[in-house]
Amino acid sequence: METAAKLEKADDITSRQAPHNLEAEQQLLGAILVNNQTYDRVEAFLKPHHFFDPNLQDIFEKMSKLIRSGKIASPVTLKTFFPADYVIADMPIDVYLLRLASQATSIINAEDYGLLIMDLATRRNLIEIGTDVVNVAYDAPIDTPPRIQIEDAEKRLFELAETGGEKGGFQSFATAATEAIEMAEAAYKRDGQLSGISTGLTDLDQKMGGLQHSDLIILAARPAMGKTSLVTNIAYNIASAYRSEEQPDGSLKTINGGVVGFFSLEMSAEQLATRVIAEQAMVSSEKIRRGKVDQDEFARIAQKAQEMQITPLHIDPTGGISIAQLAARARRLKRQKGLDLLIVDYLQLLSGSASKASQGRVQEITEITTNLKALAKELSVPVIALSQLSRQVEARDDKRPQLADLRESGSIEQDADVVLFIYREEYYKMREEPKPGTEEHFTWQSEMERCMGKAEVIIAKQRHGPTGIVPLAFQGEFTRFSDLARDEYIPEAYE
Repeated sequence: METAAKLEKADDITSRQAPHNLEAEQQLLGAILVNNQTYDRVEAFLKPHHFFDPNLQDIFEKMSKLIRSGKIASPVTLKTFFPADYVIADMPIDVYLLRLASQATSIINAEDYGLLIMDLATRRNLIEIGTDVVNVAYDAPIDTPPRIQIEDAEKRLFELAETGGEKGGFQSFATAATEAIEMAEAAYKRDGQLSGISTGLTDLDQKMGGLQHSDLIILAARPAMGKTSLVTNIAYNIASAYRSEEQPDGSLKTINGGVVGFFSLEMSAEQLATRVIAEQAMVSSEKIRRGKVDQDEFARIAQKAQEMQITPLHIDPTGGISIAQLAARARRLKRQKGLDLLIVDYLQLLSGSASKASQGRVQEITEITTNLKALAKELSVPVIALSQLSRQVEARDDKRPQLADLRESGSIEQDADVVLFIYREEYYKMREEPKPGTEEHFTWQSEMERCMGKAEVIIAKQRHGPTGIVPLAFQGEFTRFSDLARDEYIPEAYE
């Protein structure tokens, strides 16, 4: 009985007419035919496909072309672009156009009519997406799992949500100046007065101007250099600095820090959380895992764990996901919680489409990096993707990484807006210890003291800024990066 009622309701829905308003469409077109300046008010956002009636779509498209080319669109000029025997609603085209113009009421605000037409078109698109979801679910191909359909539906819904609206066109200088002042004010309020999101590392921010929206940032290093540590430091710094304010429409606008999405393809959420707590509480993660902490350390751990409860750092620990799945989950996070920074740890653990995978790993990585860059632009957030480096670094005397050391470097280097490398001389020097008591050992000790606790972030590529080396402090016990105290700021020691 219940099933029959559901089927009856479904049949009723499919038989209902799609939402539209022919009178509004006709009156807007008539108003444009009478006064072409009316078109200027809707040109920026209204498109032919927003009209429900195909004939009205055709009329709007033709009058748009005429007006844009500097000609007059009137019933007389417009009819010449239709066949002589063209009929609409049992009327010749010239009669129909004259009736549109004669019946057009005075539209004080054409934008309201245009926005109404566009809103109804959006509702029809929602119905179309919903119908497609139902139809595909009923007749899904054997090789198409449900998650593929979910990802496709989410992508279409996100595109629908992000498109439309009154965008484009000329702005007065006063409007542009106001926006420039608002951007400067936002940078002034943000930590470090930066154009991008502050990483919490002052020297790195000064070199990069913060993390810029829509940038794909590649962070690469050899194993044990601390790339996951650096990115978790940055993630926590940004999430803990998050502040927002409510807008008139009820949405939240980020004014400092940001909401962070962290795809941890290698480590579990618990392992990553342990790392972050160890870094922030300055307690060795090994001691935390083994339970060998004293009362003071446990108090610091508890405090940081409590702070993290309200920190907008969202972790997805699913391993082996595809770039399409990652994009769908990132869109969902932005829609539900907001999103200001996306982190992927790490690039080589993602998979591409089956077609690209069959062409080889280089083609698959190309697809992944291209899609990550497209996702950064689509969501308008910086994306930090960690990457491995090839072993050829170890064969050189100077083991500082270079762009050529990136695995599958062609696509990674090309698609990235920024490429960062981490280099810790201490790691390599520690493995070169000569025999104690020798002259070489004394020299080695001196060199170890010089590089102990120091790291370098090498900016090898930056589209909108300089390249160079940023020195940082590194505390290996806590896997924590921080600003390096400069010699001129170190207080004088007294005996």
